[in-house]
Amino acid sequence: MTMSAKLNLTAEERAELFGGFDPDAHAAEAERRWGGTQPWTDSMRRMSAFTKDDWRRFTAEAAEISSRMAEAMRSGAPEDGEVAMDLAEEHRAHITRWCYDCTYEIHRGLGDMYVNDARFTASIDATAPGLAAYFRAAITANAARHDA
Repeated sequence: MTMSAKLNLTAEERAELFGGFDPDAHAAEAERRWGGTQPWTDSMRRMSAFTKDDWRRFTAEAAEISSRMAEAMRSGAPEDGEVAMDLAEEHRAHITRWCYDCTYEIHRGLGDMYVNDARFTASIDATAPGLAAYFRAAITANAARHDA
C-alpha cells in the first residue's frame, strides 16, 4: 500500500494540502529505501492517523521553520552559529514530534539528502536559493554540537 493510500484524506483534501506534489509518485521509492525500518513504521503509523487539520499544522510548522532558516541565511548568520543550529534542532524536534524518532544520525542523512537529491534541493531552494546547503550545514553542526 502506498503512503497516500494510507492517508486519512480524500483526493480533494490531498490536492488542497499538497498542491502539485503527488505523494503517490514518491511513495514506492520511499518504501524501497526505508520500508521495514522503525522510523518508516512509526511514520506510517502516525501519519496515517493525521486529520486534515493535523496535516495543515504539520506543513505550516515545517514551512515556518524553513522560512526562519532562510531568514538566518539571508542575514548572514553562520551555519554553525547558535541561530542556525537551534533552528536545525527545532527541525529535528518537529520530525520527532510528528513522524518518528529523528536521531542526529538520521537528521544528518536528511541533510545530505536535501543536497544530494535534486528534487529535495529544488523544493527547499524554492524558499531561498542556497537554503538546502545551508540547512545541511546547520544540521551537521547541530549534530556535532550534540555529539560533543
